Formats: sequence, C-alpha cells, structure tokens
Amino acid sequence: SLLKPETAAALKRTVETLMERGAIVRNLENLGERSLPYKISKHKERHRRGGYFLIDLEGPPSIVSTMMDHLGRDIDVIRRAFIKHPVSKTEECSGIIPVNYEDKLIAKK
Repeated sequence: SLLKPETAAALKRTVETLMERGAIVRNLENLGERSLPYKISKHKERHRRGGYFLIDLEGPPSIVSTMMDHLGRDIDVIRRAFIKHPVSKTEECSGIIPVNYEDKLIAKK
C-alpha cells in the first residue's frame, strides 16, 4: 500500500531533523498499519490505528532528548521511542590457516 502524503512528509521531516543533528540514518522500514495496543489520545484526537515505522540510525546520545521533544510536538506522531542497539564487535577469525597453493601443486608432482 502507498503512504499517505502526510505520513511521507512526517517521515521526511523526522529523517531530515535527525541528519541535521548529526545522526546517520542507516535504514527506514515500514512495518505497516496496525491496530494500536490500546486507544491513545494525542493532540486532541483519539487513535485506534497507526502506522509503524522503524528508523535505524547511528548518532550521538545527546540527540535523543531533543528528538523526543521534537517528535512529541509533531501532530503526525502518536508515539515515539528510541531503543539503544548494541554495537557488535567484529573479531578476526583465528581458526582458518591460509593455504599455500604452490606447496600443494609441488606435492602432487
């Protein structure tokens, strides 16, 4: 299904604000429209359904409080949350020993 123009505009505003504040947006995922777990009253309206979006970003922790405030004032956002994603450390594999192909060719002769 296609996004409503106001939904696309809200996403664009959010991503632009994140980037202005130093965040790197890695991915934007539309999780679809669903029934909310309970009725939410926000901006003088009652909401029963909402569109869920997941924005994967990397940025300084200092932007979280300012973004929560920014999103709280956005009339197109019903609920917002930031979840810290642990950074995975990459380790070099020490179990693989490089093969010397010249030795293998000489051994077969």
